[in-house]
Amino acid sequence: MTTLLAVLLFLNAAFNVLVWPTFYRRVAKDPRARDSQGRATRFLVVHGVLIGFALALAAASVVAGVAALAA
Repeated sequence: MTTLLAVLLFLNAAFNVLVWPTFYRRVAKDPRARDSQGRATRFLVVHGVLIGFALALAAASVVAGVAALAA
């Protein structure tokens, strides 16, 4: 069961690392991401925070997966 937990955590981390940076690039290119003066809008900031949180969860998943395997 511990090995299954570790595998699920590693898969979660891999998904987050593969998907969210690509999504951020798409969000950054969206016309709603910058105002007429080139400054970041709330649209870009909110998505950046959400993506940052998802990547932090990915890092936590890797740590938890390693801990599960070491236990």
